[in-house]
Amino acid sequence: MENQKSNSSLKAVVVVLALLLLGSLAYIFKMTKDAKAVDTELLTVKSEKDNVLDSLAILKTTYDKAIEDKTALSDDLIAEREKVINLISDLKKSKGDTASLRKYRSQFVALQSKMKSLVAENENLKKANETLTVQRDSTILVLGEQKKFNDTLVVQNENLAKTVEKASKLVVMNLRTQAIKQRSSGKQIDTDKASRADKLKVCFSIAANVVTKSGDKTYFVQIIDAKNNVLGDKQTENFGETSLTYSFTTKVSYDGKSVDVCEFLDGKGKDFERGTYFVNIFDKSDLVSKTSFSLR
Repeated sequence: MENQKSNSSLKAVVVVLALLLLGSLAYIFKMTKDAKAVDTELLTVKSEKDNVLDSLAILKTTYDKAIEDKTALSDDLIAEREKVINLISDLKKSKGDTASLRKYRSQFVALQSKMKSLVAENENLKKANETLTVQRDSTILVLGEQKKFNDTLVVQNENLAKTVEKASKLVVMNLRTQAIKQRSSGKQIDTDKASRADKLKVCFSIAANVVTKSGDKTYFVQIIDAKNNVLGDKQTENFGETSLTYSFTTKVSYDGKSVDVCEFLDGKGKDFERGTYFVNIFDKSDLVSKTSFSLR
């Protein structure tokens, strides 16, 4: 009887130990499974976080390239890029749980949608700018060619005007001066003696010129004696910064044909000095003819 009781107790102990072993194995299996699930979830969360960060980095790079185009949307692009940079910073600092990742993923999707819209609009502006640049360059080229043509015309016109101006200048030639002794009868006799001279006769010719307009032409006659004195009226005329002291003026009615001019300078009761005299003819401030003569 005692052996039977001992065997029964032993069997009971074995059964309990077996049940405990099975329970332990079941618990260990569950814990191992749960640990694997947690590891898997952690890996999944980390992978999702890295994917979102990578996607945000690509988004930022896209904005960087778009901003380089410098279109009218540059300010909007910079503002959106700043949002992407801030989201990247926040995501890096986050614990990376499933709930927060879902929030960041949602924000990324919204930013990505905005990016596609802005980049598409930016591309259109870029193409429009390129078209305008081509048109502007073409316009500048055309204007440059036109300016060259206009400058050439201006130079040609200036040269033509100078040619016409030069051609229209009247040529004063054959300038000659003679001392005169006038008798009481009115007869004039040439002399080269200062003591006998009563007046000086100045004659010159104006050549024919069909380019010059017809009209009255005024010439200034300057006679300088041996002592460097200007004889006659001794009037002074200013031509800009130039002044001219002259003996008398002569007005000629010119009609394009050759004309001879003669004028007299009276001695006014005074004897002319001995020596060399210089005679100059001026058209305004331009010296157009000169000569000299001597009295003994």
